Order: sequence, then structure tokens, then C-alpha cells
Amino acid sequence: MSSALPCHPAEKPKRETCSICADCCVRHLAVCAALDGDELDALEAIMSSKQLGANEMLVEEGQEKTRVYSLTSGMLRLYTSLPDGRRQISGFLFPGGYLGLADDEVHSQTVEAVVPSVLCSFSDREMNALMERYPQLKERLYEMTKFALRQAHDNQMILGRLAPVEKLASFLLLLANRPQAETTSNPVHLAMNRTDIADYLGLTIETVSRSFTKLKTQGLIRLIDANTVEITSYRSLAAVAGLDITHLMSTANA
Repeated sequence: MSSALPCHPAEKPKRETCSICADCCVRHLAVCAALDGDELDALEAIMSSKQLGANEMLVEEGQEKTRVYSLTSGMLRLYTSLPDGRRQISGFLFPGGYLGLADDEVHSQTVEAVVPSVLCSFSDREMNALMERYPQLKERLYEMTKFALRQAHDNQMILGRLAPVEKLASFLLLLANRPQAETTSNPVHLAMNRTDIADYLGLTIETVSRSFTKLKTQGLIRLIDANTVEITSYRSLAAVAGLDITHLMSTANA
């Protein structure tokens, strides 16, 4: 995960020689990577910018879905509220990610900003019309949907681990080798806090803290600070997680 905040269209003036979408630093990762020239101008014409403060809600579970979003900087958390008042975080959205792939008429999860974040916002109706106009845009969203399904599989794999330390080791490795990143990230920057990690892994905060300590004591990680973790041995950490490190890294670079 990159700790640097990518630039966003709203942060620079529009130039005659280049559209603001073309100037976006995460365009090659986002839905707009499928478009160019006049096609990109058509996407830009239906786009508006949305800024969120840390912990600010974007959409609420059960809310009518009228807009879709592409994250250009920051990080979002996606979660479901449980009957007993707790929450289950199902994942985190990183720059370049698209929100609204799986939902139909209503949002199935609540979405909040983990840190200050900026998004491109599109009318759901206008985006659907643009997909019909440009088949390559529909194909791009199809590829992003397949990626989201792979992420869901990774989430199930993490939650299926029996030992808390296995879950945390898997989480750190998948963050370090997430497919959206240009290269393997080490040290790993954790924008989310320990509560977020606990709610994602299905653990208590105390168990998460003990698991960090155990991995540190075993010499597998080094805690540079509360939000920065250096993986000292990928293969040993993968062994704890029960993951094939070669497959993990090749998947990340696919």
C-alpha cells in the first residue's frame, strides 16, 4: 500500500491540452483506463468530485444506489452492521478502486473513509448509458468485477484461518502484495487502526495486539511505528499464514 496520496483532478486546473481525467495519477488503475480522447471527455462530462473527511460516511447500508464512485486518493472501509451492534468489515478500497460493482438498487454495505479521501462520482444511470456507448468501458468494469471476486476469495481465506496470528500474517502479506500496487510494498503502511483490523479479521483489539507482538517476537515483522510494519521474512511469514509466497506474489503482479 502506498503511503503517498495520489493527485486528483480537483487539485489541479484544467488545461487545454489535457483533460482533468487524463491528468489523474491513478487513471491507469481505475475504470477510466479503458477510455482515451473523446471517450475520456465523455466520462469527464458526467463526473463530479467528492471529498470525505476521516471516518465520514459515503453511503449507508440499505440506501438507494443512485451513484457509483472511483477512489482517487485515501482509503475506504466497507462493512455490514451485525444484529448485536458490532460491525464486520468486509474489505478496504484503495486508490483506483471502483465502488458500486456488486450492488443493484440499494447499497449492501456501509462505506466510510478511513482517512481523508477523494473520489470521482458518477450518476449510476449515466454510467450505464456510457457503458452501452463504449463497450470497452463495460469490459473494463467486467475485469474489475472479476478482481473484486478474487478479493472476496482472499477475504474468505483470511477469515478461514483458525489462529489469530495466521489471520494477521495473511492480512499483512495480502496488503504488501495487493494487485493494485505497482510493486511489493515493504514496509507496509497501515492507514486503518487496530479496531478496523480487528473488525476485518473477526478478532478483538487485544487479540490483534497480541498477534502483532507474537509476530514481532518471532522476528517475522518489525513495528516501525503504530501504522508501519516491516516484513523481515516473506517466506517465514507466508509459512505462518499457510500461503504459497510464489503464487501470492505472482497473483499480485498479474
